[in-house]
Amino acid sequence: MPEREFLIDVSRLVWRAWRGGLPTGIDRVCLAYVEHFGSRAHAVVQRRGVQLVLSPSHSDRLFRLLLADKPMRRLSLVMFWTVAGPAALRKRTRRGAIYLNVGHTGLNESSLPAWIARHRLRAVYLIHDLIPLTHPQFCRPGEEEKHRRRMENVLISGSGLIGNSGATVDEVAAFARSRELPMPPSIVAWISGHSTTDVRHPRFHSKPYFVTVGTIEGRKNHQLLLDVWRRLLVDLGDHTPELLIVGQRGWQAEGLLKQLDNLGQLQDYVRELGTCEDEELAAWISGARALLMPSFAEGFGLPVVEALRFRTPVIVSDLPVFREIVGDIPTYVDPSDADSWKDWIQAFTGDTPERNRQLARMAEFRPPEWNEHFAKVEEWFNCL
Repeated sequence: MPEREFLIDVSRLVWRAWRGGLPTGIDRVCLAYVEHFGSRAHAVVQRRGVQLVLSPSHSDRLFRLLLADKPMRRLSLVMFWTVAGPAALRKRTRRGAIYLNVGHTGLNESSLPAWIARHRLRAVYLIHDLIPLTHPQFCRPGEEEKHRRRMENVLISGSGLIGNSGATVDEVAAFARSRELPMPPSIVAWISGHSTTDVRHPRFHSKPYFVTVGTIEGRKNHQLLLDVWRRLLVDLGDHTPELLIVGQRGWQAEGLLKQLDNLGQLQDYVRELGTCEDEELAAWISGARALLMPSFAEGFGLPVVEALRFRTPVIVSDLPVFREIVGDIPTYVDPSDADSWKDWIQAFTGDTPERNRQLARMAEFRPPEWNEHFAKVEEWFNCL
C-alpha cells in the first residue's frame, strides 16, 4: 500500500466537534479538504504546542467521525482519543510530506515552524482572511496579536499559500512587505458551498421577506439592518417586509444582542434563527426578495455565492472581494449609508428595474465548484 503523501491538520474540526454546533464557513472548507484528500492523508492534531500525526487506520476513523452526517458525540471523541492519542505519540512523521492547514487553527503556535523544518515538510496554508489585522475593532481582545503570529508563521514556514480570493492574497502580500518577510508561492482558488444545497424548494411565506446570513458580530453590520427596519416600519407600517437573521451569536456585539432580545415594535418583523440546516437555509434564501450582506469586511462571502446559485438577488457592501467573485451582478451599497440601504430594500420589496436586472444577469452566473478548486490546487502542488 503506497505511503500517504499528505498530512491534513484537523485540529479545528476536532475542537469544533468537541464544542458542538453547526459548521461555520471555514469548517466547511476543512471538511471539503478531508473529504477530498482523506484517503491519501494522515490526520494531524495539535494540542498544547505538540503536533500529533495519526496512523492511517486512526486517521481514517477520525475522518469518518468528522464527516458523519450526525454531530460527533463527546464520548465518541474521548473513546477514540484514548487509543489514537498514545499511538500518535509513538508515530514518526514522514519527511517531505505536504502538510495542509486550511483552518487557521494552530498557526500561532511557536512550535509549528520548527516541527515543519525538522521533518522537511512542505507546508501549504489556505488563508481565509486578515480581518483581525485589518479590522481589529470587530474581533475578540487579543485576536489581532494572535493573527499576527499566525501570518508570521505562515510566511516563515510556508512552501505555498492558497488564497480563497485574490483580495486575500493581496492582503497577505502587503503584510509580508510590512514585516519584511518572504512571500511564499501563492495561488488563488475560490472556495465553494455545500453540495446538498444544490437542490432547493423556495420557502413559502405570506409576506415579502429578506434574509441575512452570518455570525452575529459587529463586523457583519446587523445593527444597520435593525436601524433600517425601524425606519421601514415608520414608513410602511403593516406593509413592512420581514427580516430573517440566520447565524449563531458571536462577539463584539453586546448592544446588538440586547436589542435582539428585546425587539419591541420589531418583534413581528424581525426573526432570529440561530441554527439552520442546509436544506432549510437554502429554502429560506430561495424564497427571499434578496439576500442582504452589509458587512464591513469579508474574506470571501459564501452566502452571496449561494444566493446567486439559487437565483436570489443580493444587496451587498461594496467590497473588493465581492466584485472579484460575483462581478457586477449585485447591487452594491456603502455599508455605512443607511439611507441607501433603506431605499434599496424598500425597492426590492417589489419588481423594480434593478431587481429585474439582477435576475437577468444571474442566468450567466456560474458559481465556483469544489472539483475545480481541487483540480487547480493539485496541479499547483506539482510545482512546489
